[in-house]
Amino acid sequence: MNWFQRKSYPDYWNTYLDYFSKEQVQDPKVIRFVVFDTETTGLDIKTDRVLSIGCVAIEGLQIKVSDQLESYLIQEQFNADTVKIHGLLKAGKLTKIEESEALVQFLDYVQNAVLVAHHAAFDVAMMNGLLQRQGLPKLKNKVLDTGHLFQKTRLDPSGMHFGLDELAERFKIPLHDRHTASGDAYITALLFLKLVAKLRLIHPNLSLRDLERPSRRIGLL
Repeated sequence: MNWFQRKSYPDYWNTYLDYFSKEQVQDPKVIRFVVFDTETTGLDIKTDRVLSIGCVAIEGLQIKVSDQLESYLIQEQFNADTVKIHGLLKAGKLTKIEESEALVQFLDYVQNAVLVAHHAAFDVAMMNGLLQRQGLPKLKNKVLDTGHLFQKTRLDPSGMHFGLDELAERFKIPLHDRHTASGDAYITALLFLKLVAKLRLIHPNLSLRDLERPSRRIGLL
């Protein structure tokens, strides 16, 4: 009897994995970055759920406004306390899709891009929760956190991890559509480009390795 049987995954997951067959390029000027954000029912990565996902791509170190993804998910659970933050009602007029469909759209969109987010560990954990509920492994993409990148600029000797509002104010980035997934993704994309510009002054030959965190596992990542 063959006691070992390889687990079978859906085609969309196998397609996603195929994007990682080639080694990741290191030059930020040719890397496709996807800046993303999630709005959720709360901050508990085990019990809360994703309400919306917003993504915008960066290529050639420029935001590609035409290359975006925005998804709204059907709310299986509802937290009235967080509506005042994200404004997403359980019903409302927005077209909403199932978690499974949102996940397929997200993986098809991001492919093997380097993901960027502010407080990235939370957003990645929420997306990994979607994957887990579909019986799938975790995201394979490399991930950058704009909070950690700010620390690398050496602009603040305290080493504190600042919120998106604080860094947006520091770099004079307007807070349009704050606390919407797409709005926060766009704000974070602008912040990311400003941080990369600062880091290129420190590392003239800046590579992806210079942007990444130390190899040891920290927190949720």
